[in-house]
Amino acid sequence: MPVFSNPVIPATTSTINNNSLPDKCMCVDGVCRDPSHKHYAEQQKKQQEQLRQQQLLQKRKRRLSLTTEISSVRLLPTTTCSLYSGSKFRGEQRSGRSSYDVSVHIQHVDLSESFLCGYLHIQGLTEDYPELTTFFEAEIIGRKYSFLTKKWDADDKVDIQHWTRFPAFRPLKSHMKNDGFVYDFHNKDFIFMRWKEHFLVPDHRVRTINGASFAGFYYICYQLSTGMITGFYFHKSSERFQELKLRHCPDNNSFPSFEFR
Repeated sequence: MPVFSNPVIPATTSTINNNSLPDKCMCVDGVCRDPSHKHYAEQQKKQQEQLRQQQLLQKRKRRLSLTTEISSVRLLPTTTCSLYSGSKFRGEQRSGRSSYDVSVHIQHVDLSESFLCGYLHIQGLTEDYPELTTFFEAEIIGRKYSFLTKKWDADDKVDIQHWTRFPAFRPLKSHMKNDGFVYDFHNKDFIFMRWKEHFLVPDHRVRTINGASFAGFYYICYQLSTGMITGFYFHKSSERFQELKLRHCPDNNSFPSFEFR
């Protein structure tokens, strides 16, 4: 190691302050890593300020993500307007010259599974049963169910005869037998369904009723914009094209879902 001829300066224990630090920073690429330079303290303060600004910017971005303009986000509904769990409809069913008061109480709606269920209440249909209530389940025409019934004694001819009684269906008639055709009811004004009654309420053991039958099913068309339901009952032994007309009854205790755009 080299030897210096300069006299030795005694060591001192005095504290070095920033005012005694050299003005010139000899650090590489402008980054000071030597605490003995006064630039080091300045650099540390600058880095802390940059970190604080980055944290503030991240917080602002998170707040903006929670307040995104709702018109740019599509919120998919689980229900459609007046077709929701708890909704009620009232109207009548016509058979020849006779008409009967009908009310429907929807119990559950799951559009993702093309399903809903509820109770159908009809008055004055028979003398033995002046009031009848049945439980029904619905197949919503779409991804899961097609317009072709293929059960409940309904063949393709019966399907066409009943579906074409709905004006909204007629433009779809030429497609209903096409393989792969799927009616997408999302963003449509009309939803088509089949309502199948399963049993009487409260006595589910009753299977037959003199002068009435719940062995068939309804072809249904629901119009979203009006809240109207139109249907035609089918059973091979019943009078043809018995028409059902229902209107939604507003209920302050139920809250429908909407799709905001």
